Amino acid sequence: MEEFELVSEIREVEVIARGGRVRSRRRLNKIYGRGIWRKMKGIAVAEFPSGRRMVVEVHWYEAHGIGRREFKVKLRGEEV
Repeated sequence: MEEFELVSEIREVEVIARGGRVRSRRRLNKIYGRGIWRKMKGIAVAEFPSGRRMVVEVHWYEAHGIGRREFKVKLRGEEV
């Protein structure tokens, strides 16, 4: 898994899937607790261990009362 840290707010947030359409729902319920899970995506600036900063599309799961979990960089954009 790629290491990174988000160094900006996430913008252009969209719901990709919610409820029963989230494929990892059973696993998420087992690890983090029962919730109405949503798979989300948005744009942010991420810093990588090399010190490089890039605009990226980031995906994650979130549920009310549980919060955001399992951030993944899915698409890299321009370097900042």
